[in-house]
Amino acid sequence: EVDFWIIPIIQGFVQIEELVVNYSEASDEEKSSPETPQESTCVDDVHPTFLVALISRRSRHRAGMRYKRRGVDKNGNVANYVETEQLIHVHNHTLSFIQTRGSVPVFWSQVGYRYNPRPRLDKSENETVSCFRAHFEEQLKNYKKQVIINLVDQTGREKIIGDAYLKQVLLYNNANLTYVSFDFHEHW
Repeated sequence: EVDFWIIPIIQGFVQIEELVVNYSEASDEEKSSPETPQESTCVDDVHPTFLVALISRRSRHRAGMRYKRRGVDKNGNVANYVETEQLIHVHNHTLSFIQTRGSVPVFWSQVGYRYNPRPRLDKSENETVSCFRAHFEEQLKNYKKQVIINLVDQTGREKIIGDAYLKQVLLYNNANLTYVSFDFHEHW
C-alpha cells in the first residue's frame, strides 16, 4: 500500500541515441560529388535508423569502493554488481543484450591502502559453496543461462582468487553456466 509513495530510481546510467547506418561503399567525398549519380530510394532501406539505448543499473547490495568491498556475502550478493542492458530498436523490432559484472563470488578481500593490495581468501571452500550457489541460482533465475568470463589474472597475485572461482564453478556443476577464463596478459 506504500507503492504510491515510492519513487523508483536507479543508481546507474541511461543513454538513448538514434543512429543511421550507411551501407554505401562510396566514400563521403564520392557521395557529395556532383558527378556521382544520386539514386532515388527509400531512405529507410538504404540507411536504416536504429534507436540504441544503454542502461546500466548498479545493485544496492554490497556497493562500495573498489578495493574496500570485494567478494560475496552470506546472501549471495557480490560486491559492485552492475547489470548493463543494450537495447536496439529497428524496423519495429527491439533486441536486448544483457551483460552483468561483479566481484568474484567467493569470500575474499584486499587489505591495505596501497595501490592494488594483495588479495586473500577469507573463508574456506566449504564455507563458500552455499553463498556461491545462492549467487548463481539468482543469476540463472533472472537470465536462464550465463557465460561467465573470468577476467582475473591467472598467473599473478590474483591467481588465488581465479583458482577459488574455478573450483566453485566445478563444484556447482550446472549445465546452464559456461565458464571462460580470459587473461588479458596473454593477449596484450
